[in-house]
Amino acid sequence: MTGNLRRQRILVTGGAGFLGSHLIDRLFERGDEVLCVDNLFTGDKSNIDHLHDHPRFEFMRHDICFPLYVEVDQIYNLACPASPVHYQFDPVQTTKTSVTGAINMLGLAKRVKARIFQASTSEIYGDPSVHPQPESYWGNVNTIGPRACYDEGKRCAETLFFDYHRQHKLDIKVVRIFNTYGPRMHPNDGRVVSNFIIQALQGEPITIYGDGQQSRSFCYVDDLVEGFLRMMDTGSDFPGPVNLGNPNEFTIKELAEQVLDLTGSKSELINKPLPQDDPRQRQPDISLAREKLDWEPKTQLREGLTRTIAYFDQLLRENDAEMSALQAAQ
Repeated sequence: MTGNLRRQRILVTGGAGFLGSHLIDRLFERGDEVLCVDNLFTGDKSNIDHLHDHPRFEFMRHDICFPLYVEVDQIYNLACPASPVHYQFDPVQTTKTSVTGAINMLGLAKRVKARIFQASTSEIYGDPSVHPQPESYWGNVNTIGPRACYDEGKRCAETLFFDYHRQHKLDIKVVRIFNTYGPRMHPNDGRVVSNFIIQALQGEPITIYGDGQQSRSFCYVDDLVEGFLRMMDTGSDFPGPVNLGNPNEFTIKELAEQVLDLTGSKSELINKPLPQDDPRQRQPDISLAREKLDWEPKTQLREGLTRTIAYFDQLLRENDAEMSALQAAQ
């Protein structure tokens, strides 16, 4: 990626989260200034600890359900709990974050004439009846199910973005993110990659929901962030939406077996009932991303898992050391 001709001041909502913190690292590499906004519901300050002394970094604790008055050139709207454990904890607040938060960020973008990026999701496709999923597919979503707060919230956010684009000529960029993993994932987010790695490292049984034959496509975080930057750098005539994810499909059982192999764990596999509305298949059609962004993932699953396992192994060691120190002090 080439650098900007002048330094951009960029707002990243959800910037203390998994994806947001990696995005900020890349923005600094390009020479940008970053205002990181996060209410720290699922974000974690440890993800941005290494940035606090950076001269081009500013952190603001703020909930985007309330208006924000700042001056910026670009906005990346990543704020929203993104795992079922977190977005189902307070489903009304999840919908508010997606919908009211989008309205507030769109209003800010309109006022300051900023280009604005929306982190949408493959969840808008629901439990798909088309496979793999192209951007033209409208989805198969249960509007009253336990996942609807996230699915429908993100669908409504897309509607708002495109209405602002049509009605106010706002410069928007919308991407639909498929399963992404890597260092700085929340250890308790209930997602399959973090669950399997932590269970394997701790020697606990690995929990597979359903028969393990449901499939997912796993994209390493560095590849995804590269897609973000390329999308943001496209012309104003391409608002999206565009799928970003890894088209290589794996069953959940295959993922578990890879994690066991890479960790050397003796954990056993156990099966539990599949949660309601959990999709059986999820695989992106990334033809549009290849055509418009010249983008596709480069990191193979085994390589990405190796880096992610090293991160969680270090995290668990640090937590054990802290617990030992606390017990010794008592």
